[in-house]
Amino acid sequence: MRRLSLIFYTLMLAGCMVGPNYSRPDIDSPETYRYEAKEARNTANTLWWEQFQDPALNALISEALKNNKDVKIAAANVEQAAGVLTQVRSPLFPQVIYNGSATREHISEVNTTALPVSIPNPRDAFQILGGATWEIDLWGRIRRLSEAARATLLATDEARRGTILSLVALVAANYFQLCGLDDQLAIARQNLASYGKSVRIFELQFKYGQVSRMTVEQARTRYETAATTIPQIEAQIVQTENALSVLLGRNPGPILRGLSLSELGRPAVPAGLPSQLLENRPDILQAEQNLIAANAQIGAARALYFPTISLTGGYGQASTHLSDLFKGSARMWNYSGSITGPIFTAGAISGQVKQAEAAQKAALHAYELSIQSAFADVENALSTHTKIIEQLEAQKRLVDAFREYTRFAQLQYEGGYAPYSTVLQAQEQLLPAELNYALYRASLFTSLVDIYKAVGGGWVTEADKLTETQDEKGGRTNNNE
Repeated sequence: MRRLSLIFYTLMLAGCMVGPNYSRPDIDSPETYRYEAKEARNTANTLWWEQFQDPALNALISEALKNNKDVKIAAANVEQAAGVLTQVRSPLFPQVIYNGSATREHISEVNTTALPVSIPNPRDAFQILGGATWEIDLWGRIRRLSEAARATLLATDEARRGTILSLVALVAANYFQLCGLDDQLAIARQNLASYGKSVRIFELQFKYGQVSRMTVEQARTRYETAATTIPQIEAQIVQTENALSVLLGRNPGPILRGLSLSELGRPAVPAGLPSQLLENRPDILQAEQNLIAANAQIGAARALYFPTISLTGGYGQASTHLSDLFKGSARMWNYSGSITGPIFTAGAISGQVKQAEAAQKAALHAYELSIQSAFADVENALSTHTKIIEQLEAQKRLVDAFREYTRFAQLQYEGGYAPYSTVLQAQEQLLPAELNYALYRASLFTSLVDIYKAVGGGWVTEADKLTETQDEKGGRTNNNE
């Protein structure tokens, strides 16, 4: 039996794997975007959010990486995929089983031929048997299925890394949005206090006959208009805090702030952004692993056209007396080989092959699309960042102009050269301009987040180190096995 097993094992090793071997498709990609590649690589391989120099933001991201439920779900999905790989590749090795039985049987003596005296009635039967089966993977079906399962495992792990990438970017973007709303709220309250002071002054002037009632009400309309802005901003603050709380794995509640937008550090834009950087984006790597899995499934489907060769063997003991079960005379054994192959399947196999080939085409197009989308993400993020800088500078000039306009309108009103409606008109334009300026400042930091998210790259690995996805007992599964 050992000689027979050795022969079949040699055949298995010499056997070929049917189906196409994977080779990475050629992708037409730009060599660089606009800047030096070296700086881009250095920037991408850092914990980039620390460059904003805000301890509160660093603490929030660390908490999110530890407690976020989506990260934990993604980690559990990786463990599940690892279990599938272990299951799929197990037929490559002999499957050893055992069974045992004990039976006591009484045969009816009514209307039957008398039993020989040598056969007791009732009688006992005891049996213990060990066996092994082994499918010889001569055509590579199991190896192709294992290849597909391993690629699926790696794709699932890239999905987990993509979750980490999105999580860090979302926490940072929401935090900057929250800081921008804080600035807007401060501006609105400051303007409200100024308008309230004007209303009180005009009420006193009206009391002593210096201004008309219409002037007082005009000032009050400006005050109440500013007052309606504050609840809107406060509601947005609560909604943003609740969104951040969910990302942090907390129940909804307040979020501790650190630096204001004007105090935050400004990390350098990743210069260069060569196309090679995007090869580390989790979504691209995930799409490629899905393509590898689909490619391997073609071979697994085509292998069904060929016969399946199996070896089966058993060894055990059987006796009618428990005391004799392990004596030499109770020994029993068997071994056999079998071959099974298709003759006519009415398209059952060809249908599976067509499905696998179509799935491979879909996965190829998805891989190409993920790369093109990545190039577009980077271009869009860079363009948005550049335009927001220009917009922010223009908005700053607009705010300065409205402030001067308001100051001159106030001077002309006090000098009797213009009605108070001129002052109101200037103030009505100044407040929205100041609020938009705070919004654009927050958008500037958010655009930096979008650039790092679009690049992907090594920083995802750095963020991955901060997650608590390692099993306390056995540790995380090694995906390279």
